[in-house]
Amino acid sequence: MALPTLQAQTSPNGKVQVTFHDGALTVSCLHAGQRQQVMSLPVALSTDKALTTEAGEVKYDMLTGKRSHCSNAYTQCTYQLTDGHTLQVRAYNDGVTWTSDNTSSPGLQQDRPHLVDFTTAQNDWLMHWADSYEGFFPKNSNHKEGEHLGYPALFEYKDGLFALLTESNVDSLDAASSFFRSAREGIFEVKADGEGGHADQTLILGSLAEVVASTLVADNSQPCRLEETAWIEPGVASWVYWAYNHGSKDYNIIKKYTDMAVALNLPYVLIDAEWDEAAPMEYKGEKMPMVEAAVRYAIDNGVKPMIWYNSSVGWVNGAPGPKFRLNKPEDREREFAWCEKIGVKGVKIDFFSGDNNLNMRYMIELLESAAKHHLLVNFHGATIPRGWQRTYPNLVSTEGVYGAEWYNNVPTFTKRAAAHNATLPFTRNVVGPMDYTPCAFTDSQHPHITTHAHELALTVLFESGIQHLADRPESFLAQPEAVKNFLSELPTAWDETRLLEGYPGQNAVIARRKGERWFIAGINGTDGEMTFDLPKYLKMLSIKKKQLTVFLDGKSAKSPWEFRSSGKKGKLSPVTVPARGGFVIAE
Repeated sequence: MALPTLQAQTSPNGKVQVTFHDGALTVSCLHAGQRQQVMSLPVALSTDKALTTEAGEVKYDMLTGKRSHCSNAYTQCTYQLTDGHTLQVRAYNDGVTWTSDNTSSPGLQQDRPHLVDFTTAQNDWLMHWADSYEGFFPKNSNHKEGEHLGYPALFEYKDGLFALLTESNVDSLDAASSFFRSAREGIFEVKADGEGGHADQTLILGSLAEVVASTLVADNSQPCRLEETAWIEPGVASWVYWAYNHGSKDYNIIKKYTDMAVALNLPYVLIDAEWDEAAPMEYKGEKMPMVEAAVRYAIDNGVKPMIWYNSSVGWVNGAPGPKFRLNKPEDREREFAWCEKIGVKGVKIDFFSGDNNLNMRYMIELLESAAKHHLLVNFHGATIPRGWQRTYPNLVSTEGVYGAEWYNNVPTFTKRAAAHNATLPFTRNVVGPMDYTPCAFTDSQHPHITTHAHELALTVLFESGIQHLADRPESFLAQPEAVKNFLSELPTAWDETRLLEGYPGQNAVIARRKGERWFIAGINGTDGEMTFDLPKYLKMLSIKKKQLTVFLDGKSAKSPWEFRSSGKKGKLSPVTVPARGGFVIAE
């Protein structure tokens, strides 16, 4: 019996095409004048016609993220499968999503994995899965059969075409999925970490610039569920943990970080783990828990405090606290009400345990409960964003990244950081906010060998609704006025994002716009010098006759900075950036 062949499903702009032939769904992309096959998966259709076909468009605004006004058009088709279930496919202008509907247990299941075939790709960047999604994205690392891998997964094809595989539209009934290397290189088994739901496998397609600019993960997720969002304010925070692992149980250390926020005009300060262990103290003649005194001090000085919690579902034994304050709905309600009462503006919740149903449901419950009490949320030790930043815009950031915190833990990061930093804009940060905790000019437990300008560039290169600055107050306050002014004026939510140049692991130049003002940041991820064509970048952005300041690396450790001005005519010259160096251009 011949397998059905259907008419191709094509995105509204004609770029993305989905075809069915010989028992497989095949995705292709029109790029550089040629249509290339990108991915296929086995699909058993029962008819040669789609059950339903429709066209649609999503339009919405974001309070945080890489773009404030988002839109995307798609065609949607539903197909009948031989097992009685259906397959829904959306061909967007910059990618494709698909999900299988199973009435008894919708979508993907642990015992019903499906294969995705990326054998036409020439290169890949894949991360070994961990429940915290903290790992590197090595190029062509020849993962072993059965190895567990995590999203997002980046694939390169000829002529500069790229595909990024991830997941979107995960809801409270879903377990998230990940994938495993099969016996054959380039073919992977996608499995849910529990009972399935309506989560969509999501493939972003195009040039690197198109992949970096894509908002497909949010486009394909549920609209905002919050009735009122005026209280959600992105911003920069001072952050104690990188320099003082146990500093948040010391009022005087927290006070230093609050004073730094005041000096640099930063809106937030984060009080991290172990604040519950501090003894009560007196503040302005009144005895109270230390954390309340620290919160009061921040508020009295015009800084918004955020505090840390252990989720108590992942690392519990031997882990820091406070613990078990959020797990039960009644305890969570009481804790968040207390936060709101004393003036806390957000919560950082840490140590989840993977992609299973319990974690997905719990995280959404936390977002919904926090929103009732006007609390921002930053998930740490957690899965990557899968579209919740649109549905619950109080989710201002998620860790899910091997970030600067790892200078605390092992010496591995010292030599790998520069190349890793030049890979993240093309992988992890594409899918949503990333709390990497950038910008350290001094050392933590293990040294860094990236330059000052490289570190400063990360504050623009990496997108996060709350951008936590990692270094010590003494370090930031000792920087030149130009650097301190830059940090004081740094936006963390953007109207537009554009990749100007780059390749994973080598270099990245990204421009982000807030209002009429552009910020351009570039890093060298290699161990050799690299030249960056600044005039070309200005031309690409149509920036003319504006006074610009360029932050560059100095010639020595004693003189780590060089500053150049474009003059009123806005003219710049190409620059040579040292190994693991960087630059920033700011209006």
